[in-house]
Amino acid sequence: MLVGKSKKCFYSVMGWGGILLVSSLAKADWLDDVSATQAEQPHWVTPLVTVTPRLEQEYRVDMLQTQLKTGALLDNYGNGKGLELVAGGLPLEVALSAPAYMEHPGHNASDGYADSSFLLKYRLLAANESSGNYIVTAFLGGSLPTGSANSGNQAAIYTPTLAVGKGQGIVDVQSTLAYSLPANAVNRLGHTLLWNTALQVHLGAFWPEIEYNQTQWRGGAFSGERMGLATAGCIWRQPLWHRVGLVLGLAYQRPVTAFQTQKHTWLATARLPF
Repeated sequence: MLVGKSKKCFYSVMGWGGILLVSSLAKADWLDDVSATQAEQPHWVTPLVTVTPRLEQEYRVDMLQTQLKTGALLDNYGNGKGLELVAGGLPLEVALSAPAYMEHPGHNASDGYADSSFLLKYRLLAANESSGNYIVTAFLGGSLPTGSANSGNQAAIYTPTLAVGKGQGIVDVQSTLAYSLPANAVNRLGHTLLWNTALQVHLGAFWPEIEYNQTQWRGGAFSGERMGLATAGCIWRQPLWHRVGLVLGLAYQRPVTAFQTQKHTWLATARLPF
């Protein structure tokens, strides 16, 4: 019953989101409308891990290499990122991502594709730098069980999220709070409470940042555990032509809590805003 209801909810939300997006893209002045929509919000850069509350339009690819607690390496190509589009004239963003490829170099674990994912953003409140420099956005994220047996969850997972951000001068803070809702296999997967916060400083084309990324498990194999990760990195953003730009970033992440599933992670990102 829960699976059926979750499927209906998913198709309903994606259906309405798709109708709004397609109707916006069909307009001849779509990019002008996107620019006007984005002009109403702060112009910070998207953090390396924390999902920004800003509506962003870009193509993004991430690559991660994680050293697990066992010492084995896990390479993640894509990291569930992909195409992000803003519905011009509406405070709405739709992101669709190709499944990441998970590789285990140097040991015998099977490689494979992770689940495909999607994200819907609806901006509730926003003011640009001259009008208050803040933003509040609601998300509905999710993953679909398209991955291989060793890399996917074998269950759809939906993740409602509330995101906020506030800037002051050259400093901004962006934060999200999310809760995962598996459509099935709840006893196996459990629920996760996810909290991510990024503190950034704007120095010309560079945005150095620090982040705290926390996962707390309720049910499942890690029930009752909490893992916090500290992430330090820097992002470089350069306009190229009209709306087109280039964004590159690099970060190092390591656990700061007693419970750990990894030793550290290196993360690189490449984005093409348009």
